[in-house]
Parts: sequence; C-alpha cells; structure tokens
Amino acid sequence: PETRSRYHLPATGGARGYTGFGVEHARDNPVPDLKEFWHTGREYENPEDNPMPDILLPNFWPEEVPGFRRANLDLFEALEAMGRKVLSAISQDLGLPWDWFDDKIDHGNSILRPIHYPPLEKPVDGAVRAARHEDINVITLLVGSDEPGLEILGREGRWIPVSAIPGTVLVNIGDMLQRLTNHVLPSTTHRVVNPPGGAARRSRYSVPFFLHFNPDFEIRTLPGCISDTRPDRYPRPITAHQFLLQRLKEIGLK
Repeated sequence: PETRSRYHLPATGGARGYTGFGVEHARDNPVPDLKEFWHTGREYENPEDNPMPDILLPNFWPEEVPGFRRANLDLFEALEAMGRKVLSAISQDLGLPWDWFDDKIDHGNSILRPIHYPPLEKPVDGAVRAARHEDINVITLLVGSDEPGLEILGREGRWIPVSAIPGTVLVNIGDMLQRLTNHVLPSTTHRVVNPPGGAARRSRYSVPFFLHFNPDFEIRTLPGCISDTRPDRYPRPITAHQFLLQRLKEIGLK
C-alpha cells in the first residue's frame, strides 16, 4: 500500500495513476466501493500535439513493474480502435453517417482502468465491490473477469449475472450516449456484488475501457431522437468535460 500510494495524484481527481480503497462510490450510495484501480489516459509522445494539456493530463507510470506502460498503452489503443467500430455501427443505426463519431472522439478523454477487487476477509457494512451505477462516458468496453459478481439490470427490473466468455469484450452504453440520444439508447445499469463462498476470498480483476468524447464536444440532443412522443429531456447542451466534472464530484473523485 505504501508503494501504491506514491502514485496517487489527488489533485487530478483520479484522472491518472492510482486510486485506492475507500475513495470512489456510486452516485446514490455514499458507502465506498471495495476496489482499487489505475487510470491510463491518452498518450502524446509529442506534448505539442495535445490540444488540451490542462485536461488531457500526462500519464503516471510505476517504476516497479516492467512492461506496465507498454501493456496499458497497447490495450488502450486496441480497445479505442474497437470502440470506433462499435460507434460506427451505432451511428448508422441512428441514421447518421458511419463516421459521425470519429472527429468527436479523436482527442477523447478516454480511460483504461484496470481494477482490483481484493479478497473479502470479513463483511463491511453496506459495502459491495461496486454498487449499482451507470458509467459516465459514451460506451464502455470491458475485458471481463473470470470471477463471478458482475450483474446488469434487465428491462423487467431483474438482476442478470454476466459471465465473461473467453475472447469476448462486453459493451455498455454510458450516460453521455444516453443523453445524446435522449434515452433512445439507455445507459446500462450494473453492479459487482460480493460473491458467496470461496469466491469471496479470491481477488477479482477486470479491465474496463471508458471511451469519452473530446472534452470540448457539446452534448446536444440529436434531432432524430426527438419527437412528439419523446420530447427533448435535455434542452440545454453541456460540454463533455463539464458533464464529466459534475459526475466526478458525485462519485467522490473530485
């Protein structure tokens, strides 16, 4: 813990580096989640290429783990490329050009977040590995865990356990895409519960990639998602960065 704490940057709101236990919580649950994580953001080899250096902060790398930087950046780049393909399909389904999202995410404040949920030696009142929540961003691509615990809330109000299939990536819609589409595409409600029996005494790891809009992108409801039966829920637009800051405050990271 002492070594990991060297890589915690509290002034950034957890945007880069290490965030420990007892910090992040769900919007509607003040009890912190039982997890720790690392944040890797977009890497600019030439700082002059960074259009928003005050927002797209440099990464912070641990000296103790050889290969950590390269592994994180390779996975970041691969999942971002996959995310562009997913968004291309979504844009066409919404009646937009296939490349509509491309120039809205090319400098996105996207995050790769390896998460460690530690063994649960004893119960913690009201605390779970990740309380019910929706993700802040556009879409989430999840390299899932072999350990149980992840559940999504179905349309009928029933929690559905999700098991990761080897070689697959799970996709969640986030709050920014929900807002952009006026809830035509609803954000995925999910949680990570504390498993029973022996699974509770094992660590759980997962690696979500949170794909974000460019910070200055204005989230304005798509005209094609507004109708007489679906009035605009968000008549006042908001930039992606403003939206992110609001949510970071609500979950205890800012």
